[in-house]
Amino acid sequence: MTDQQRFLRNLEEERNSAFLYHALASHEQNEQMAEVYRRLAEAEESHAALWGRKLAEAGARVPAFRPTPRTRILAWLARRFGPELVVPTLAAKEDSATTDYVNQPEAAGMIATEQSHARVLRQIESSGTGLGGSAVAQLEGRHRMAGGNALRAAVLGASDGLLSNFNLVMGVAGAELAGRNILLTGCAGLLAGAVSMALGEWISVQSSRELYLKHIETEREEIENAPEEEIEELVLIYQARGMDETIARQVATRIMADRENALGTLVREELGVDMEELGGSAWEAAFTSFLLFAAGAVLPVIPFVFLKGGAAIAASAGLSAVGLFVIGASITLFTGRSVWYSGFRQVAFGLTAAAVTFGVGKLVGVALGG
Repeated sequence: MTDQQRFLRNLEEERNSAFLYHALASHEQNEQMAEVYRRLAEAEESHAALWGRKLAEAGARVPAFRPTPRTRILAWLARRFGPELVVPTLAAKEDSATTDYVNQPEAAGMIATEQSHARVLRQIESSGTGLGGSAVAQLEGRHRMAGGNALRAAVLGASDGLLSNFNLVMGVAGAELAGRNILLTGCAGLLAGAVSMALGEWISVQSSRELYLKHIETEREEIENAPEEEIEELVLIYQARGMDETIARQVATRIMADRENALGTLVREELGVDMEELGGSAWEAAFTSFLLFAAGAVLPVIPFVFLKGGAAIAASAGLSAVGLFVIGASITLFTGRSVWYSGFRQVAFGLTAAAVTFGVGKLVGVALGG
C-alpha cells in the first residue's frame, strides 16, 4: 500500500467515525451524553484534517466526504433503536484504529486519543446512557446480587462437569462395557475434564492479569507524559456517567493533582480493575474451577462404585437427574423463572442427551461385537 492509499484510508475512517459520533449526538436524549459524543466527533475531525493535509502534501486530491453504506446503516440503527446499540461497534472500531496506527509514524500522537476513546465508549457501554434504568436499579438495590458472577460461574462449572461426564458414562455403558471399565472411564473423564477446565481458567486469569499490568504501565507513562489528556479522559468518563462537565473537570483535576494516587484511580475508573487484586488469583481460580467441575462430574460415577449392570446405570441416571434438577433450580437465582420449570427443563435436556449417547454407544458396541 502506498502512502497516498494509506492516508486516504485513514482519512475515510476518521471521517466516518466523526459522522457516526455526530449521529449519536443528534439522537441522544441525554444532553450530557450528547456533549460527550460531540467532543469525540471533534477529536476524530481533527485527525481527519491531519490525514487530509498529509494526502494533499503527497500530491493527491482530497475527495469530498461520502459516508460508507456501513456508516449509514449504523447511523440509521442509532436513530431507530438508540445510540447505545451502536456504541459497542464504535468501541471495537477505536480499538482497531489503535492497532492500525501502531506502525504508522505519522499517527504516533493519535494512539493515546484512540485508546482513550475506546475506554470512554466501553464505560458508556457498561453503564448505559448516563445513569439509565439498569444503573439506577442497581443503585436502588433491586437487581443487586452479592457475588452474582462467582455464583453463576459455580453453577455453570458444576453443570459442565455433570453433563459431560454423564454423557460419557452413558455412552460407554451403552456399549455394554464391564462395570469396572465404565468406572475407570468415568474417573478418567472427571480428571481430564477438571484438569482441562482448571488449566483453561488459569491461563485466562493469568493472561488477564498480564494484560492489566501492561495497561497499568501504559497509564503510568501517560500520567507522566500527557497529564492533560488524562484529565480530559476522566472528564469524558464522568460525563458518560451523568456528571455535569464542570464538576467532572473539578474532580478530574483534583485527582491528577495527586500523582501518587492518580494511577490507582485511573486504573479503577478506566479499566474497572483494583490494582491490589488485578482480577484475582490465577491459582485460586484454577483450583476452584477444578473442584466445581469435579463436583458435578462425580455424580454419574458414584453408583458404579457400589453397583453393577443395569442397576448401576439406572442409579447413575437417577443421581444425575437429581443433580441436573438442583442445577436447573439454581439457575433461577439469575433468571427469576419458576424453580420447577427450570429444574425439570434441565433434567429433560440432560436425560435426552444421555439417551442419545447411550444409543450411539449401543450401536457402536454392536458393530464392534460383530
